[in-house]
This record gives sequence, structure tokens and C-alpha cells, in this order.
Amino acid sequence: MSYPILNDCPVCHHELQVTRLECSHCHTVIENNFSLSKWFSFSEEQMHFIETFIVCRGNIKEVEKQLGISYPTVRGKLNDIIAKMTGNQELDIKEATHQKAEQKAAILEKLEQNELTAEEAIALLKEI
Repeated sequence: MSYPILNDCPVCHHELQVTRLECSHCHTVIENNFSLSKWFSFSEEQMHFIETFIVCRGNIKEVEKQLGISYPTVRGKLNDIIAKMTGNQELDIKEATHQKAEQKAAILEKLEQNELTAEEAIALLKEI
């Protein structure tokens, strides 16, 4: 029986290293420090998102429908994946700022179209 590769240490949560490979046929063993593809660093949930994103050919509206999540959530998940792939944590900060601006713009648009009262808009803006 085979198990999925663990990414993080269950004790201290740091990255685990692959140090042993074994042939299931002849039982040859190779020991060293091996690096895994970045794909192994993604969680199961992130891999599901990536698969859905690819099947939807990068169409964010379609990803929203398939996963039942909002546009800002899709963008946030995509940003997390990009940051993990590139090791760029600044991207997280920029994206969070961008998401807040999009949320504020959506609230103001609803207010302008009389879909929200001024009090409701103020309450929603305070939550952001």
C-alpha cells in the first residue's frame, strides 16, 4: 500500500526532505537528499483548485461556478498558489490590498445602483 507524500513534518511543521528511494522490483536503495517538484508542496485543496483552474482554461468566472466561490476568493487562492510557486510573499500583500479595493468598489457600485442603503454600505465597508 502506498501513501501520499507528506510535505510538512507532523511535529514541527517544517518542510520534510526525501532521503531514500527504493525500487519496488529489485529493492535497490538510493540514499541522498532529493528535491521534489514544487507541485508536491501544494495541499490537496490547492491541487484541486489548480486542476479546476486548468480544466476551466483559466476562466475565472467558470472557476467561480465550478467551485461555488466568489471572484475575490478565486483571486486569493490563485495568488496563494503563485506566491508559493515563486516564493514571493510581497505578492500576498499586494493582492490583499487589491482584493480590498475590489470589494470596496463592488459595495460602492451597489450603493450607486440603490441595491444597498447608505447604512448597509457603511457597515460592509467597516468589515473590510
